[in-house]
Order: sequence, then structure tokens, then C-alpha cells
Amino acid sequence: MRKVIALCLLTLTLIWAIASCTSNPTGRSADLIVASKGFTEQDILQELIAQQIENKTDLTIDRRRLVGFVAHKALLSGQIDGYVEYTGTAYVGYLQQKVNPDPAATYQQLRQLYAQKFDLEVMPSLGFQNTFAMIVRGESARAANVKTLSEAAQYSPQWRAGFGYEFLEREDGFPGLAKAYGLKFAAPPETMDLGLIYRALMQKKVDFIAGNSTDGQIARLGLVVLEDDKNYFPPYEAVPIFRQATLRKYPQIEGAIAELVGKISSQEMRELNYQVEGELRDIKEVVREYLQSKNLI
Repeated sequence: MRKVIALCLLTLTLIWAIASCTSNPTGRSADLIVASKGFTEQDILQELIAQQIENKTDLTIDRRRLVGFVAHKALLSGQIDGYVEYTGTAYVGYLQQKVNPDPAATYQQLRQLYAQKFDLEVMPSLGFQNTFAMIVRGESARAANVKTLSEAAQYSPQWRAGFGYEFLEREDGFPGLAKAYGLKFAAPPETMDLGLIYRALMQKKVDFIAGNSTDGQIARLGLVVLEDDKNYFPPYEAVPIFRQATLRKYPQIEGAIAELVGKISSQEMRELNYQVEGELRDIKEVVREYLQSKNLI
């Protein structure tokens, strides 16, 4: 019995030690940790920020892949130093503010509140918005002759919906959208992995999905994005966010990232996403070529 107890205590000690090492934000192999929120576009933006800093400074970067809201929590706790967020997600989702359709006003208020509440620096937009896109197959849109979400609400009781977990749960996601447009479906929306959602739509397992406006598959698959004619969604400009403590320690970061401000259009982001998802190209190579095309290397 003593041997069993001793073995259990040793096991618990090892588990605690491993957990301590993995959760310790100071146990770093590089100067900075830049995160991704766990989907293709975010992986590309993470690599873009990381390569830009590495190219323009002598700092080294660790890449960390997180999921959804975890990146914000990791930033607040100091486990990461920065990542690219979308203004509407931060403003409505994290700060619990009401939707403001004005991108400039949303950005200024977000920047001020993040500095006051979190000691975080919201940098200017990279140049594009990635808003939620409510998507149906082209044949469905043509059959019902719908172009807007208001028009689609008449037909949604005949459709099946599929959404990622985050969209089903977040403040600016499905619950509010359904209320704003009176959307009802043939069955409760299915929770789906974002990597499978377009395949499910094309295989007719679902008829209505929530994608992103910069997804490369939209044009390639002949899909239709329904217009948000009631302006339900806030602006979602892509903005790098860093801990102010990190920027005070490494002020050269701001100059490096400033060269990326306004550089990426929505069309360019769709093309980058497609190169990675559609052509299965290596993200590091895609980002390096993009930076070269902008004369940043």
C-alpha cells in the first residue's frame, strides 16, 4: 500500500511539474510569442507578423496556435505577446459594447478602451475587413431568388444550417442574427468544424453556413454571400494587438508592424487563403512571397 501511495504521489508531482512548465509564460525559447486563433487566415496573419518582425529586427518569434477567445485570454495573462484580432470581435465580444457600424469610430473606441482596461495596444488596420458571411449554394440562391438575409428568412425554414461552435455562442453570432432577421431552420443548427463547413454545404448536408468574407472557397465554389441588409454585424477590421509591456521592452516592434498598415486588401487576403487551403502551399513560403511582392524584404 505504501508503494502504491508513493507511486501516486510521484505521478501527481510529475503531472504538476509538467503543467507548471507548460503554463509558465516565462519559459520561452524566443523573445516574443505571436499567436494565431486557429484557422487558416489567422495562421497566415501570425506568420506575416512574425516574419515582418524577424526581418526588420533582431528579435526571435515563437508561433503559438490557439483557438478563438483563448488568444485574448492568453494575451491578458501574458502567455503571449500579440496576435491579429478583428475589431468587431473585440469591441462587441470582449468589451460587451453595442454594435457601431462606423469602422473608424469602432477602432478609436476600441483602442482607447483596450489601453485603459487591459494595457493593450491596438495597432492600425492591416487594410481589410473579415466579416461573417452568411453563405448558401449558388443554386439555392437562384432557385429562391434571394440576395439578402431579409429575403432568405422566408426560405430558411426549409433549410438546414451549420455553424462553428464560436459563431453559435458569441454575442455577435447566431443568436442575435436569428433575432434580427427572424431566421428559423428546419432543425437546430449543427455545430461543425470550420474546416469541414464548406464541404458539408457542397455535399448538401447543410444549406446555410457562416463563413468569412475573405474565404478563398466562396468564389471558387460558386457560392453566394447573402447581404447583411440590416447591418447586424459590426466592422471586423484586422488589427494587430500587442501587450504594451512588450512594446515598452521592444519598441522596434511598432516600427516593423507599421510597415504592414493598410497593405492587405480583402481580395489579396482571399488569394492568400486560397493558396494555402486550395493549393496546399506552405504558409511560410506564401507569406515570404507576399512580403517580397510588397518590397518589404
